Amino acid sequence: MAKRNRNVPLKPVKSRQALTLTHPNAAGIDIGSASHFVAVPPERDDEPVREFPSFTADLERLVDWLDACAVDTVAMESTGVYWIPLFELLERRGFTVLLVNARHVKNVSGRKSDVLDCQWLQQLMTYGLLHGAFRPAEAVCVLRALWRQRGMLLRNQGRHVQHMQKALTQMNLQLTNVISDVVGETGQKILRAILAGERDGHALAALKNPRIHASSEEIAKSLQGSWRAEHLFALKQALDAFDFIGTQLAECDDQIEAQLQTLHAYEGEPTKGKKRGRARNAPKFDLRAELFKMCGVDLTRIDGIDVTTALAVISETGADMSRFPTAGHFASWLGLCPGTKITGGKVMSGKTKRVANRAAQALRLAAAALRSSKSALGAYFRRMCARMDKPKAVAAAAHKLARLIYTMLTKGEEYADQGQDYFEERYRERVLRQLSQRATKMGMRLVAVEQAA
Repeated sequence: MAKRNRNVPLKPVKSRQALTLTHPNAAGIDIGSASHFVAVPPERDDEPVREFPSFTADLERLVDWLDACAVDTVAMESTGVYWIPLFELLERRGFTVLLVNARHVKNVSGRKSDVLDCQWLQQLMTYGLLHGAFRPAEAVCVLRALWRQRGMLLRNQGRHVQHMQKALTQMNLQLTNVISDVVGETGQKILRAILAGERDGHALAALKNPRIHASSEEIAKSLQGSWRAEHLFALKQALDAFDFIGTQLAECDDQIEAQLQTLHAYEGEPTKGKKRGRARNAPKFDLRAELFKMCGVDLTRIDGIDVTTALAVISETGADMSRFPTAGHFASWLGLCPGTKITGGKVMSGKTKRVANRAAQALRLAAAALRSSKSALGAYFRRMCARMDKPKAVAAAAHKLARLIYTMLTKGEEYADQGQDYFEERYRERVLRQLSQRATKMGMRLVAVEQAA
């Protein structure tokens, strides 16, 4: 056993403060699908734990009981979507509502088996041992719900595209082998002509767009099949469902545009940046201009971030970053910062925590798209790929994107790309400086090849 050096003074140990009542008027609610269990401080009522059904009239009665018990703070777990009606009702009535993570509640030791979940939440909240989850402003929550609804519609539309491809394959129509997108302009014309009764392959091939690389002969050859009635019926229903969801997407885009207009906080138009193609499945309206009027900055100037990625992040967080003190807090909420599992001064693991965050998923996809970018961010991502495996490199690049977004939203500054040459030159200078320092410590000196010659 190593002896302590007595010449080195011991660091003073901070005394642990006793637990204090930070929220004496707190209540805990155990959320369920059919009923909710509510606990208030024991001295407030003869029956401090009650069960209330989840009907609206019973929720009103629950809130009235909390008001009669002089409760001002409520803690509840985020159970599915069952917490949303009660959460919104409590907020409207002026209560401070904290939506807590069930995993954090379980990590607090000392729970007894005879204590209900609602009582345990009430006790932890009373002593300030729980922290509420981030929830944006009400108007941003509306935008978030609409954008999530649009994402669900796109996923459903993609399933019907697969149904079309399946019907074509069952008829041995190999259209997908010569045309990359069966729901593009050429694919849609051919499919609708087939359902209208056209069977001549050359007549169908004549509908192709000039930009299609496949020749008319190849397309006509791919359209020789069995034309069975049951498969044509399946193709028709899949195409009808695809068109119906397209109508719903147009309605959803109108709602999103109207909600974005209510969130305008700045005037003006975004300056012209890099010329980019229209993002796939993006809304039909000018989403870039609407986001600029909401945020005051053009987030699409960041390489890898298009209008859909920017809206995916802003719909989850809003343009107000005051809830996050620093960029590190924002990256931690996204689940993109390195882990801090340290024992005895030794880093045991730097793995990022697993977080189901839609904004983080969008940033990871944007980071993966930097692979062929000629920007400084693209050079950074390729440098990370050379140092570590692909998932870690994607997380590191997404982390940098998150910090850039936070800086732009908090400082109101536009992003200016320095280019990959600037990044490579800075990296070269940093490596040379580190090598020079190591050589100096070893009593040596770096000499350039030209000087040596």
